[in-house]
Amino acid sequence: MQILYDVKTDVLYIRMEDQKQPVINRRVSDDIVLDMGKDEKIVGIEIIGASLHLNLKNILPVEYKISAGIPA
Repeated sequence: MQILYDVKTDVLYIRMEDQKQPVINRRVSDDIVLDMGKDEKIVGIEIIGASLHLNLKNILPVEYKISAGIPA
């Protein structure tokens, strides 16, 4: 998983899958777009106007760990 934030465009992107694949964009609201991959699986989430919806100071920078046994 990867979380990216573009300060210029105020867009936060959460990439759930590291594997490159074709996706279909599904807009679920004015500010949320889901990237849907194979078998309708969500592979990415885009939040437009992220600073209006989230307290970015509390979530950025993000740290995470991968548990043993889970492929990276």
